[in-house]
Amino acid sequence: MADDEFVREVYDASYRRLVGQFLLVCGDLPTAEDLVQEAFARALAQQGSFRRTDRPEAWIYRVALNLHRSRWRRMKTHVRLQHKLASPDTPLELSPDQVAVTRALKELPVAQREVIVLHHLSDLPVLEVAAIVGVSVGTVKSRLSRGRAQLATLLSDRDEERHV
Repeated sequence: MADDEFVREVYDASYRRLVGQFLLVCGDLPTAEDLVQEAFARALAQQGSFRRTDRPEAWIYRVALNLHRSRWRRMKTHVRLQHKLASPDTPLELSPDQVAVTRALKELPVAQREVIVLHHLSDLPVLEVAAIVGVSVGTVKSRLSRGRAQLATLLSDRDEERHV
């Protein structure tokens, strides 16, 4: 039997039971389903090691429980820090220049936009941007150069449109 067939058999045999158990753990059916589905997705990604486990349902349960704990920790952190965040009701007041830059950034390829935002707006050094994005320093410098050139063109085009 293929590894993916093994995962499918475990899914068919235990999905409903696991969702029922996690419904009791987290008290919310959609969350319980998400946790169990994510655990099975990870089993598919690690089919070989999943198949070698002695208790596959326990493996799924453990992964789903770890996912639940991680979500819980993130939620607690969010609640604890929420008062420091801007209220969603607080309107963002952007200057016309900020609006123009935001619109121009949206027109850049994602790779260029990422490095420009990290380097110029988040004030991160090129070396750190390279580590975050997962590319070489040379690639970051190239993307920055191309992105700045394209931004300059986009922003100057907008300036010309405004003055005409």
